[in-house]
Amino acid sequence: MDRTASQIVIRIQADDFDGESEIAALIGGRADIGAVVAFTGLCRADGDDLAALELEHYPGMAEAEIRRIAEEACQRWPLHGILAIHRHGRIAPGERIVLVAAASSHRQAAFDGANFVMDFLKTEAPFWKKEHRTDGTSGDWVSAKDADDEARKRWAES
Repeated sequence: MDRTASQIVIRIQADDFDGESEIAALIGGRADIGAVVAFTGLCRADGDDLAALELEHYPGMAEAEIRRIAEEACQRWPLHGILAIHRHGRIAPGERIVLVAAASSHRQAAFDGANFVMDFLKTEAPFWKKEHRTDGTSGDWVSAKDADDEARKRWAES
């Protein structure tokens, strides 16, 4: 079945975003949308010594990969829209990093679409994170997590 989202919005930006207004724009007053599922990822302080994360990306390629992921989600589920905003640059604990939202007529498609996009964004999109410590030193580059790879595997088609 050929399914396409009526709207796919992908942005990578340094500036913060307002999730509520971004979702309102995705919905756009459409009466056929009955469910929107949104995930907002925040920079988490892991103890008291993290001052910030520095996020880098591969410009052009990151947007293209996220768009590919969103288009695949739209082929799998009857989605009316996908929104993915990912920040880059220096982000302090408590600040927003990513927003993924999926809109559909029904909740399960919206849940599945948002989960799918987030799982693949975490493992496939070219982003890198470096820790900065409160003592002014740079920490390590954050390694990929096995749990993220396992979450992505659940979407394998039989």
